[in-house]
Amino acid sequence: MNTAIERGLRTYFYLGMGLLVLAVVLLGFLPRLDKGLLHPEPPPPAILYIHSAVFSAWVVILIAQSLLARSANVRLHRRLGWSGVAVGAVLPFLGIATALVMQKWRAAQGPGNPAFLAVSFNDMLSFGITFALAIYWRKRIEYHRRLMVMATCCLTVAAIARFPAGWVPAGWWYAGVDLLIILGVARDWLVQKRVHEVYRYGLPCLVVGQLAAMYLFLQAPPAWMSFTSSLVA
Repeated sequence: MNTAIERGLRTYFYLGMGLLVLAVVLLGFLPRLDKGLLHPEPPPPAILYIHSAVFSAWVVILIAQSLLARSANVRLHRRLGWSGVAVGAVLPFLGIATALVMQKWRAAQGPGNPAFLAVSFNDMLSFGITFALAIYWRKRIEYHRRLMVMATCCLTVAAIARFPAGWVPAGWWYAGVDLLIILGVARDWLVQKRVHEVYRYGLPCLVVGQLAAMYLFLQAPPAWMSFTSSLVA
């Protein structure tokens, strides 16, 4: 492979992934920002605004951490890292709480779909596990940064589901998530001629969770509907 390309992948890949995630989020949410968040009718619950702010903070911290790591500013990288730990620890609980509150709110506006909670729960569980492993292996940088990429990609489902019509087939949002992670797989293969263990074991596990979530959402088995309906009653 071209030496310049390899050097670029080694140096800029993780920063590039942070910027790509930001682009995905903006592409999904920006066209709907005015009617969905700034001037909605009727106004949504306050927790939606809190969730949006915390999620945005996570993306900003990820990009800032990539910049600091590239500049070898280890001290500031570690200090900001604890802010990232705080935000990441809050996100799964806040995400689940937001999903439940928004389901109740939508049901008050018209027919709800509590089966969709399978997707919200899976996203927060996937993020929580990969994030926790990233913190556990924070001193093993090759594990840590790949797990952070995977954790962040797990949060992009909502943005991908809001892409312009025709970009992503209905119900195939997780394919977009997996394609983002596959960029990391491709980077490893091109630069190191092997795929790191984080991707070899982590990506199949994520896919299993995604398939289970989509089954519960699309098939809506009675036991699942009974459980989720009780949560938003």
